[in-house]
Amino acid sequence: MKTIIIDYGSGNLRSAEKSTVRAAEGLDMEILVSASPNDVKKADRIILPGVGAFADCMNSLTSLDGMIEALQEAVLINAKPILGICVGMQLMGKIGLEHGQTEGLGWINGIVEEIDITNDPSLKIPHVGWNNLHIDKSGHPMLQGINSGDHAYFVHGYHFKAADLENVLAHVNYGTKIAAIIGRDNIAGTQFHPEKSQKIGLRIIKNFLQWSP
Repeated sequence: MKTIIIDYGSGNLRSAEKSTVRAAEGLDMEILVSASPNDVKKADRIILPGVGAFADCMNSLTSLDGMIEALQEAVLINAKPILGICVGMQLMGKIGLEHGQTEGLGWINGIVEEIDITNDPSLKIPHVGWNNLHIDKSGHPMLQGINSGDHAYFVHGYHFKAADLENVLAHVNYGTKIAAIIGRDNIAGTQFHPEKSQKIGLRIIKNFLQWSP
């Protein structure tokens, strides 16, 4: 089995790779960091990281010749499991409103908008640090061994507002409810950084590597 971490110039690639390799211990799994659409086509699982602004990340991903087409084929036609991390998760939505309006991959219905902290002026944007997860879909395989109250590490000023709450597997509170983990069919994403979330992050990655949607 092969898992590819997509290198499109955005994301904590080495940290993501190191954490994925560690989570894969005991599994028959090869971990590859690559910018090649052909590697996406050959992979059994895909991890899409992302750091920075939605528009910049989408533009960088689109600039890789053939990558969007390879992802659409792998995810929507061949139903390969994919995990988006932070902005990588946000790109799965229809539209991002950071730095203007940018079309996303459109895999999960929702928009990416700025976090609303008007209800609590003591909060700051971006949302940085540890926050408690609240599990909404406890039976999902991505949440095996994860409980409400577990901590995950966040760094973001925009969040994914899902059109259908059935696609929100877990959330955190930060001025408003924020989708922390989303999922549909073979698609999953975390707003937090599992590679920075210690034991909980490694469990999430391992769950993904063992997930058979």
